Amino acid sequence: MNFIAMDFETANYQPHSACSLALVMVKNSRIVGEYYSLIQPETDFFWKNIQIHGIHPEDVADAPKFPEVWQEIQHYYQNNRLIVAHNAGFDTNVLAGCLDYYHLPQPNYLSLCTVRTSRKLFPEMTSHRLNMVCQELGIPLERHHDALEDSRACAKILLYQEAHFGVAPLKKLVTSL
Repeated sequence: MNFIAMDFETANYQPHSACSLALVMVKNSRIVGEYYSLIQPETDFFWKNIQIHGIHPEDVADAPKFPEVWQEIQHYYQNNRLIVAHNAGFDTNVLAGCLDYYHLPQPNYLSLCTVRTSRKLFPEMTSHRLNMVCQELGIPLERHHDALEDSRACAKILLYQEAHFGVAPLKKLVTSL
């Protein structure tokens, strides 16, 4: 499998409030690279979000804004590449919100949600939250809601599913964005 696992953390409920982003690159079913950046959002932080991910306004004061980050990563979203996320609806919405906010064109890519794949392939699990799926599958997750840790975990979940079920049931859950 070839894909990019993506995870955003946000400052608040606004879809353009990304404050960190991580990508984990998988080629031929092996993790081959990682990308991580803090992002300076043009929004306020909500205390609830800070409590979840631990990123404070002062942590991103010197971080690049989203357009600078996009310049570095936009090539990963070209040619209908597969982008994977745990709760992909959230992460793809944040990406779209940031692109809209800065009047940047939306890319065309394929999306796969590991919450959906986990529900389909592991219906017996009582929870399909990232930390619970990792615990059930024996996948390490040191700091949940750290974008890089979450992206790594997401990639490993999909690789586990591929190893145990093959790609056929996964392909059925891919959507085009």
